[in-house]
Amino acid sequence: MKRSTIGFSEEQAQLLDIAASFCREKSPVEKVRKLLEDEQGYDPAVWKEMAELGWLGIAVPEEFGGIGLSLAEVVPVAEQMGRHLMAGPFVPTTLAAQAILAGGTEAQKKALLPEICAGAPASLALMEEHGDWHLTHLEAEARREGDVLKLSGKKTFVLDLPSAEYLILSLNLGGKPVLAVLGKEDIGKLKARRETVIDETRRSYQIVLDGVSVPVSALLDEGKAVQALSHIELAASLLLSAEMCGGAASTIDYTLDYLTTRKQFGKLIGSYQSLKHTVVDAHIAYEQARSHLYSAASNFNQQGEGEAATRMAKSVASEAFSFASDRAIQFHGGFGFTYECDAQLYRRRALWCEYQHGDAVYHRRLLADALLG
Repeated sequence: MKRSTIGFSEEQAQLLDIAASFCREKSPVEKVRKLLEDEQGYDPAVWKEMAELGWLGIAVPEEFGGIGLSLAEVVPVAEQMGRHLMAGPFVPTTLAAQAILAGGTEAQKKALLPEICAGAPASLALMEEHGDWHLTHLEAEARREGDVLKLSGKKTFVLDLPSAEYLILSLNLGGKPVLAVLGKEDIGKLKARRETVIDETRRSYQIVLDGVSVPVSALLDEGKAVQALSHIELAASLLLSAEMCGGAASTIDYTLDYLTTRKQFGKLIGSYQSLKHTVVDAHIAYEQARSHLYSAASNFNQQGEGEAATRMAKSVASEAFSFASDRAIQFHGGFGFTYECDAQLYRRRALWCEYQHGDAVYHRRLLADALLG
């Protein structure tokens, strides 16, 4: 049996170095907290800089205006964003581009991808109220009437909707899943309500499709919809794993800083064995998660291996970030349970990332099914 490998390309190393300094400078925790009160939730000037750096086209072929690398090279960028709790539509925009690449026609790729690579924010509307993580379980519907699609139903967890210039929408059309792309004008027809979610750095919306009509030309390639949804799910899981690994590393650093400065009974609290051992456990879990992450990135496009490695990475990263952030709150004592303690920001991010596109149990079940056949 061939073993999955862990690779770290020259491009990944360069992007990791650039992203680390960029995110550290552009997203200090003081700015993160300030943006919690901002309606948009992110800094448009920083978004423009990211577009100028070419990050929105990392995994888009050169013929469509991208850099021509792969999602493996997006991973170090998402990891550093997670490390610094950076907000904004980078991940949904990247995933929307992947949806168009996997499920769009050549004409749609040529028309839409260059704009996204140049800085047009995009988002996805794939989740529904039933909460099923299987993206082909669709209750939102489309009825074809001549050259028009009549839409109905609801979508939840649509990120950064007010900023989005394009929206990838999953629908049930005649009993089969399809994807449609909506432009700014059609997005404006949707009834949207901002949702209250655990991670306050996110801007999440519920949309109501009832009464909305869009042209049939909005449909992506109908024959590729199931394949595209599968690709989006794995791509999202990979980037969520990257965010969680970055978040876990930052949480551990934050906790260590406290343990090596806070004194109790005349001693640094980090000198107590029970705290030392727990931080070591958190660090080991983080290192394991990061190994799985880069194994998944390296093997993402390998048939079979990519799915197994990605599901394992999502499972392990969810547990590692959850453990590190939970212990960060505990180790800060009474202060850890207050809004002023930054540990709660990491715990909220950990919960959000874990339950987007399936928790650890969900992915391990699917992994078991795939391995046992």
